Amino acid sequence: MHSRWLSLAPLLAIGLVGPLSILAVPVADPEAHTTSVASSRDFLVFRRHDDHMHMHHGAPLTELNETAILQWHAPTPPSYWSIDIEDRDPSVSRYPGLMALHVIFMTLAFFVALPVGIAMRAVKHSWHGLVVVAFYSLCALGCASSTLYTKLTPDMYEGSTHGSHGYLVLILSLCLSAVDITRFLVRLYAFIKSRSKFVLKPFWQNVVLGRNEVYDVTAKYTGLDAEEPPEFDVAEMKPLRLAEIREPLHVRRNQPIATIQTQDLDDADDNETAPWVNNSRSSQDAIRSSLLERNVFEAVSPQGSRHSDETLHDFKLPGLIEPQAPLIRISQGAFATLERALIFAAFGMTLSGIVVYTGGCRESYVNGCLAHLIKGGIFWCYGLVTFARYLGSFSELGWAWNISPTGEHVSAEFVESLVIFLYGITNTWMERFGVHSGDPYTTKQVQHISIAVMFWFAGLVGMGIESKRVRRWLAASAVAAVGPAEASEPSSYRGSFNPFPALVIGVTGAAMSAHAQTYIFQVQIHELWGRLLLGFSVLRCFTYFFVWLGPPRSILPSRPPTEALASFFLACGGLVFIFSTEEVTIAAMRKGRDDMMMFLNVAVAITCFAFCWTFCIVAMKGWLKSRSSPRYPLSTP
Repeated sequence: MHSRWLSLAPLLAIGLVGPLSILAVPVADPEAHTTSVASSRDFLVFRRHDDHMHMHHGAPLTELNETAILQWHAPTPPSYWSIDIEDRDPSVSRYPGLMALHVIFMTLAFFVALPVGIAMRAVKHSWHGLVVVAFYSLCALGCASSTLYTKLTPDMYEGSTHGSHGYLVLILSLCLSAVDITRFLVRLYAFIKSRSKFVLKPFWQNVVLGRNEVYDVTAKYTGLDAEEPPEFDVAEMKPLRLAEIREPLHVRRNQPIATIQTQDLDDADDNETAPWVNNSRSSQDAIRSSLLERNVFEAVSPQGSRHSDETLHDFKLPGLIEPQAPLIRISQGAFATLERALIFAAFGMTLSGIVVYTGGCRESYVNGCLAHLIKGGIFWCYGLVTFARYLGSFSELGWAWNISPTGEHVSAEFVESLVIFLYGITNTWMERFGVHSGDPYTTKQVQHISIAVMFWFAGLVGMGIESKRVRRWLAASAVAAVGPAEASEPSSYRGSFNPFPALVIGVTGAAMSAHAQTYIFQVQIHELWGRLLLGFSVLRCFTYFFVWLGPPRSILPSRPPTEALASFFLACGGLVFIFSTEEVTIAAMRKGRDDMMMFLNVAVAITCFAFCWTFCIVAMKGWLKSRSSPRYPLSTP
């Protein structure tokens, strides 16, 4: 259950970016809205017909038509960017340095200290508390610099909610830290009550780090506390091969666990353990059957066995009321999900902060701006998650193109399909926001709603394909024809080959490449990110092709190179999607920056930087795990 909750963490975290982006963009001032040349609703109706006219009755324009822009949009008002940098008045004191400090401190807090803290928590590192203190110190400095800047600078963006929603993110992080503090106090109370005198080592292990002494006691029984022999090979980390087991999977599941042969720990004395541990063959066998041993001891360990689950309470601290296991797993999964969601929430706040400082997404630009920020932000975030999967993240769930070492979990394709389903079912209704009741559907509304409906039902089909119950239904005819004993599973069952997530993203990219726009530069930039999304779809299909030819046979991440390229195309396409906002493209044309190569190079540079950041975080977590886990056989002395 814990793993199933953790498997939904990326889904919930990425889904948080959209709502935060919606809430963080301020509502336009009604009085200012009435002074504009055209209302937002009139803009929505007539602008769509205008684009439709260009698509059928004329080529996109090459020169900017300021008269047409002012017909549908109010003049761009001054912003923080304009008074601080672009049109700065030397006679008036401005403080852009304070805003720069705010950006630096918050970036270090949420994109450096927070990921490092999450990685350290995962391995229960002793420096985790220090990193948490550094995180809140950086947040305090960032808030202080922002508050001081706000006091010394006039309000250039009325109705902004960026600050208030930023504080909500900080409150969420404080709530998670309060859970940590509560756990520490409970452990401290139990430690004080259980011991007559203070001992530093147990206090540090049990109270500060939250580790249980049972791991130190049982380590020697797993054959992993001794130094591995030189002939130990990485390939020995592979689980039992399916070819070595003749019975099909559904037959093996029905067999009693007692038939599995394991080392009898109760017959071995402490003094007799050392030669067994240092025996090369026995160590390799222990590694090979570690997962099976776990299931055996959980299911059939007799009462009185020294290290069975029934006697683990001997090592637990007294004075604690143990909650039920499902409640613990659900709470741990929720905690891990919310903690990781903070990083994606910080990305959403970064987007809204850029919008507020530059003065964008106001009045009639709001709806189009929100659509590009939310959708492009989702593609960007999922591109980073896909790259993390390629590096080896979520390998314990079997999401790193490997065999799951810890049991059965929902597949990554199921989560992708669920994200696509939620994306479609929400965007189906959002397309009509701001339109008068009874207004006819425009061509663009039909285009966008059709794409949303495709996401909706393709996501449903994808989730159905990933359902094990549905798969059994689909195979019922074949099994009934020969009987369960003769129905062996093919090797392709070790992987998930679901093309629907790639299909919908590829079709979206192909469709948006042909999206009608007013200006040729807008057409070109839409073609750019549309082709990038289509490239992701093609590369994902190549991944399925190669994995189909050679299904994963190891618990180690296989890292198909096509996934590295696919993740880059997806993230870069999402970033260019954000850049294609109408207000950004018009500003680029006004400044003479409507150059496709410049936009592409900037997007590629930012994506490469973000991939380097992702690589450092994933590598650091693995390094910490290798140094702290006694069960990690690849570490060298």
